[in-house]
Amino acid sequence: MSTILLVDDEPQILEILSSYLQKEGYHVLTAQTGKEAVEMATTISLTCIILDLMLPDLSGEEVCVQIRKESRVPILMLTAKSGEADRIRGLTIGADDYLIKPFSPRELVARVRAVMRRAGDYSTLSDFIEVGDLTISMNEKRVTKNGVALEVTPNEYRLLTTLVRYPGRTWGREELVREVMGFDFEGYDRTIDTHIKNLRQKIEVDPKQPEYIKTVYGLGYRFDDPMKK
Repeated sequence: MSTILLVDDEPQILEILSSYLQKEGYHVLTAQTGKEAVEMATTISLTCIILDLMLPDLSGEEVCVQIRKESRVPILMLTAKSGEADRIRGLTIGADDYLIKPFSPRELVARVRAVMRRAGDYSTLSDFIEVGDLTISMNEKRVTKNGVALEVTPNEYRLLTTLVRYPGRTWGREELVREVMGFDFEGYDRTIDTHIKNLRQKIEVDPKQPEYIKTVYGLGYRFDDPMKK
């Protein structure tokens, strides 16, 4: 059974969400402080964490950063902080999704399923992937080309690993935005073009004649393994 850690200092929210999640078949643990959450996240095997940002001791952001030092468990931030800067910071420091209060419990359950599905896809990958002259260390979140480490941003890393796990699949821009930036991204789907361009500059021998990330005109992008041509 999947175990979800629910972190919030409001007992009523813990009670309501626990009830919804248990009805969906999840085993639910709860924590009301940041320190308690970090301790549980680093000592118990969890499937997902739902994390409030305004906790009485540590901030939710600090809790997220501490957990990310030890674990890749999916984290969904649940908070009244609705500003764009707050959402961007949450996703940048390691959250997998971000939902603003007040919220629909049904939407929360749907998002929990989505982040767990994405995490499951990653978990089927080897911790070390080699494609052509590229290597990706999933544990270290590190990309190298011909043995030389590349400086990729968190979004570029998510974009590359999303594409790599399904070689040959054509992805629409909207799909990639959802996978890489989450449901709450409010920018244009063409934003993904900029990340593709930057990633090509780092991984391709000739970015204008890419071997790895191919443009599928009118549809989106596809990752090819050049060694399998």
